[in-house]
Amino acid sequence: MGSEYLELLKDQPELWDHFTRKEEYNPEFSDQYDRFPYYLSKTRDIFDPTVSKYLMDSGFRPEYPDGKKFAVCLTHDIDNVYRSIPQRGFHLAKSLYCRDKNGFIRSLKGTFNKRKPLCNFEEIMDLEEQYGAKSSFYFLALQPGDQDYSYDIMDLKDDIRNIRDRGWEVGLHGGHEAYNSYERISSEKKRLENALGSDVIGYRNHYLHFKTPDTWEHLAKAGFLYDTTFGYADCTGFRNGMCHPFQPYNLNSNSMIDIIEIPLVVMEGTLFTNYMRLTGDVALQCVMHLIDRVSECFGVFCLLWHNSMLLDGTLEKEAYEKILEYCYQKNAWITSGEMVLYNLMGRNK
Repeated sequence: MGSEYLELLKDQPELWDHFTRKEEYNPEFSDQYDRFPYYLSKTRDIFDPTVSKYLMDSGFRPEYPDGKKFAVCLTHDIDNVYRSIPQRGFHLAKSLYCRDKNGFIRSLKGTFNKRKPLCNFEEIMDLEEQYGAKSSFYFLALQPGDQDYSYDIMDLKDDIRNIRDRGWEVGLHGGHEAYNSYERISSEKKRLENALGSDVIGYRNHYLHFKTPDTWEHLAKAGFLYDTTFGYADCTGFRNGMCHPFQPYNLNSNSMIDIIEIPLVVMEGTLFTNYMRLTGDVALQCVMHLIDRVSECFGVFCLLWHNSMLLDGTLEKEAYEKILEYCYQKNAWITSGEMVLYNLMGRNK
């Protein structure tokens, strides 16, 4: 979205305040994770991308590869990489029942190895490949003693390099305090890049921690090209009325911030477990409704599905496959965050 469209929004005070999230500057209250939640927002039309619709009516028309009408940005936050003992037993029994010799051997080794990785990265990529899709994997790069430290990124060096070499993206999943600290963001970025052996350009913060506009400023200073944290944890939808990637604007400095935001629309935890608590069918209807709204605006539908929610036999994995099928049938460009960014910049990877 170019600066000329920002000028259009400035002429619409209500839309401009919504787009910039003016009400999030110095809020009186926040939730238990120091986030600005949807339930405190004065803007209630969360399921309608009102700002994007206005831009579309004003002539904004993004383009996607192969003439696709809209895009789907698939993302995975990697909070945990080790299977629990019940999960190991399930996969051992399943491979034995299916007479999958190689799978049985892998599961057997993992049963007696406490540090056996969850190792469903390959499975996720294989599934997405069936739909001509790619995705982004955001890894924590924490140190022992950090809150929610659960794995050493160096232990996953081969895994993350394989993800990158297959053409999927590896990005940073910032720790609990990183959203409000340039120093933490920079050190975690460096730690991940050392393990990956290449630069990291994409970011999402753990627990969707975000402070408007400070987090964008910290990320831009640290050298990230895009972020995809900007969505509500307690409700699906369009936090600032946008279903298109955009360059944020800092109301304090009256200037644009040198980073692109790919706004998050849906997180599976919001749908099923932590907040909305929808049943499987209702959750799918909700997601499909939002996909349809994005399609109508030629936008980008950003979806977060944790790797730990993509295990065989789970409701969440079944739902993810149905969402992939729905997007495929709608002829969406299903891709990663970095590819959405490169398309916006008019360049190839």
